[in-house]
Amino acid sequence: MDYLYEKISYLKGMAEGLNIEEDSKEGKLLLHIVDVLDDFADALEDIYEEQNEIGEYLDFIDEDLTEVEEDIYGEYEVEDDENLE
Repeated sequence: MDYLYEKISYLKGMAEGLNIEEDSKEGKLLLHIVDVLDDFADALEDIYEEQNEIGEYLDFIDEDLTEVEEDIYGEYEVEDDENLE
């Protein structure tokens, strides 16, 4: 996610270097677009972190489910459908 922040910082620096005026309509628009991009990057980072937390939680649930299955079924392996006929 750092690459997004680097690109946004680059755009902010470019806007400053080009002396984009906040007083002009175009300047306001461009500067607000850069701010919105920064907000998007923050939101994406939050989503990424939450996704990682959910993934870890699912791994724990999978481990717990495996333990429950082993307690209920033991080490019994389910055979292929072909062998059951």
